[in-house]
Parts: sequence; C-alpha cells; structure tokens
Amino acid sequence: MSTTSSFAPQAAAASLTPRTGGQVLVDQLRIHGVDHIFGVPGESYLAALDALHDARNAIKFVICRQEGGAANMAEGYGKLTGKPGVCFVTRGPGATNASIGVHTAFQDSTPMVLLVGQVARDQEEREAFQEIDYRRMFGPLTKWAAQIEDARRIPELVSQAFHRAVSGRPGPVLLALPEDMLTDTVEVADARPYTVVRPAPAPEDMARLHDMLAAAQRPLVILGGGGWTRAACDDIRAFIEANALPAATAFRNADLLDNRHPNYVGDVGIGINPPLGRRVAESDLIIAVGPRLGEMTSASYTLFDIPVPRQPLVHVHAGADELGRVYEATLMINSGMAAFARAARALPPVPAPPWAGGVAAARADYLATLKPTAAVGAVDLGEVVAWLNKRLPDDAIIANGAGNYAGWVHRFFQYRGLRSQLAPTSGAMGYGVPAAIGAKIVEPSRTIVAFAGDGCFLMNGQEFATAVQYGANLVIVVVDNGGYGTIRMHQEREHPGRAHGVELRNPDFAAYARAFGGHGETVLKTEEFAPAFERCLAANLPSIIHVKTDIEQITSRTTITKLRAAAKSKG
Repeated sequence: MSTTSSFAPQAAAASLTPRTGGQVLVDQLRIHGVDHIFGVPGESYLAALDALHDARNAIKFVICRQEGGAANMAEGYGKLTGKPGVCFVTRGPGATNASIGVHTAFQDSTPMVLLVGQVARDQEEREAFQEIDYRRMFGPLTKWAAQIEDARRIPELVSQAFHRAVSGRPGPVLLALPEDMLTDTVEVADARPYTVVRPAPAPEDMARLHDMLAAAQRPLVILGGGGWTRAACDDIRAFIEANALPAATAFRNADLLDNRHPNYVGDVGIGINPPLGRRVAESDLIIAVGPRLGEMTSASYTLFDIPVPRQPLVHVHAGADELGRVYEATLMINSGMAAFARAARALPPVPAPPWAGGVAAARADYLATLKPTAAVGAVDLGEVVAWLNKRLPDDAIIANGAGNYAGWVHRFFQYRGLRSQLAPTSGAMGYGVPAAIGAKIVEPSRTIVAFAGDGCFLMNGQEFATAVQYGANLVIVVVDNGGYGTIRMHQEREHPGRAHGVELRNPDFAAYARAFGGHGETVLKTEEFAPAFERCLAANLPSIIHVKTDIEQITSRTTITKLRAAAKSKG
C-alpha cells in the first residue's frame, strides 16, 4: 500500500532548482500525502512556517494553544486515518509539552511524525537557549529519533521517518530540525511517497492455527493493537462468523468489532466483567490478534501466566520484538493485521464447532452489563451514556481521556466499528478533548462526542479555543465530581477514609464554553441531559455540557462507602 499525492517528485537532476531546507521539508510532506499539521509556531522553525505558507492550500496548519494538545490531535489523526499524524513544535518547552502525546502514540501503536525545531548547529552542546538532545530524550518514547544536520538529506530522512512510522508495528518517530539547516539553500532530488511494509503470516503458521482451533473446546478471540484497516476488520469478522467464535476486544480497542454483533462478548480491560474473566481463564485456546497483552488487558499480568500461559495462546503481532517479550505463546505469528485477517478468512471453517452453543451465553453476560443499575446522586451517568448509545448515528466517534468517568463510557456505549472510539491505551489524561477536536477538523460531517472528567478536561481544555477557531462543532461532556476520582478510588481501597490531594474546585464549564464563543449547558439531573444535548447539536457550535455528578458513585459498579467497608473488612 502506498500513499497517493498530486505533488510529483522532481524527476531528474537536470530539473533541480535551489530550495531552502524549509521548502525541501514541506515538499517532502506534500509528497508523503500530509494534509494536516497540528502545531504551535516557534521561532526555531520560521523557514518551515514560511514554506508552509506557500503550501497552505495543500496542507492545513492547525494552530493549537499548547503542544500537548497538538500532539494529541496528531495522535488522534493517526488513529482515525491510519496515516501518520504530523505534529510540529518548537524546541525545549514545545517538545517536552508534546512528549505525552508521543508516549500515547508509542503505547497505542499509532503512526505519528513529530517535527521539532532545534538550535542552530554552531550552538549545539552549549546548552543554548531551550537546547535539548532530542535523540536522547525521545529515544525510549519513539521508534526512531534523529536530527537532520544537512539539508541535502531531508528527502532521505523524512522518507525514512514516514516508513518507520507506518511499517511493522506502527508508532511515533521524531525529526529534530536545526533552525539554520532549514535556511540553507540546496539542490536535491525529492523522495517518492512512502509505502507501508508489514509482515504476513507463513502458510504453515495458518495451517497450525487451523489445527489448534479444530482441536479446541473453549476458544476465545481477543482483538487489539494498531495497524487495523476496515478491510482487516471485515476479514476478521468473517473469520469469527465462519467459525462461530466468541470475540472480545483489548483495553480501549472496543471498536475493532461492532459491539452489536452477536459474537461480541465484551472488552478485556480494567474492571473486566467477571464472567468474561472466567472465560479467559478457562479457555483452552486464546487467539490474540494484535494486542500486546499488556498490563491493562491482562489484569496486571494475572490473566495469563508468565512466561508460559496456562491457556494455549496464539499471539499475532506486527512487531517481532513483541512476540515472546512477556508471554511464550504456543504459536507466535509475526504479521500485520490486514495480512493475517485476510489469511484467517481464507481458512476452511471448523465443521460443527463444539463451542458454538456457548457464544449466546457469553453474549448474554455482556448484554447484562449494558443495563444501568441505581446510582447515587441526581445524575445517573450510566443512563446518560445509555441514552447516547441509542441516540447517536452509526458513524459517531466517542473520545475520552483517562479517569474513572471513562468506565461508564466503555461499559454502556456500544462502539459501531473501526475508529468509532478514540481513547488512549496509555491512560493519558487530557487526551480526549484535543483528539476529538482533531477528528472533527478531519471528519467534519461526523458526530463527535468527547467525554472528559473535570481534572482531565482542564489538562488540555485550552484547545476548546482551537475548536472554536476552526469551527469544529463537537460536543464535550465534562463529568464533574469535584475530584481526581481514580486516585480517590485507590486511596479508599488502600487507606479508607484518608483521601488526600484529590479534591478539586472547578469553574463553571458551561460559562467557559460561552466565553470562547461556544455553546454551554449545565446538567444537574439525569433527565436534563437529553434536551441539553439536542440544544448543543442545534446550536451548531463547539459545545460543553457540564454534568455534575456525586463522587460517592466512584465507579459504575461501586461507591466510596462500599470501598471503605470492603477495605476495613480485609484489614
């Protein structure tokens, strides 16, 4: 697969014309199909900004209010489109602000290219103004971090960056750009558009998978990870249907299979539904397609024994380094998702599979989790999300950051298909709002709803200004319980009645929205949410619904009182 671009590379040395490094850089971005850049301007890359001015009809530079927001928008773009999200920031504080979004892209296997302005080359290693060695700083957070010292190498190294970002296990890369290098004038040929290169399963691997499946009694498929396409999702769904398999999804990958599908049995993540947890433990064949089986998906590494799981495990992953890293699977298949799903679909179905009759029971256990139970307080967040589940169109996108509030979203909303969910596997707060804004800029016709806790929202709430500036008319639901709920939950479990450092005094978030030129609503009772949401859609403006909830209802399943009682009974 390769990108397409109407911008033709220079064909021959005879046609070369002098260009600044900034112009060469922007020309390469056009060649690689970049249509959006999310960033904050900086004096360290003025030459690139000048070149972007000339390319403004081809590349939209989305001006953000903080580099953390810009990086999360780029990460959301990468998740949504499958193409590298591009983020451009200045040196020092700009790069460090962006690092959270880069880490999210790394843990979520999202293709991303971070471009960072750098000090002039003759000032390096002097701790010049805002100088950082980005190769050292971002080495553990990226697939590759490099610095371009010679403008003549821009086509080569930008091409390498895009190839690394999309090939194998997708992820983020970084290129540092010394400001004087960007002003150098050079004559150099352009690269060609990048091509995605991912491994494919060997025929003998697929034959062994088929034999293992035919011998199983209680198989379970777990889908997750990055690198999925709509075709891959269609193919894996066909494999699941042909073999009457129960299928679950990994933490925050619930959109890989339509949750309304009769074979979907829930998500394997934080607070796993106990019946599903038992099915994982009792399975005699786990087919994990894509997930790393990290801490969240494995319930803190307890669902599968280390290094050899008690359940026979087929682990499919695009990154060879991930296979055998934690778990010594029975069968390890190094493959991209599209190639594996296509090969799985082509396998002959197992005739009369003995597990087929149990899928309905597993499905029923999942459906039971969709029914909200009585909640403490005037606002029942479960009922709110259940209403949205019925109200939103099939192509809607739900985004969230991190916090206990997200548990209601993941439990009561049924994701419709690929990239109807934008959520950080990395568990980064402040992700959902900028990711949703970036998604709305790229997909303006889709209904996009972002959920954020009161603490989560204010970590990147400044990007609401970006939404207003670009007419990104999404709806943000701010769930305000006056505290950092996740940490409060852990405190009550470990140190009941001794909450400390988690209380928050919040602004009027509806007034906040209006102050920026958006629409604001306040919801104090469950029944007020639906009309407030409809008014937001009718306003046709970026909107915030300030939903005030009771922190006593600390999760969708328990209360602070119950947590304290359980902790005291153990101690």
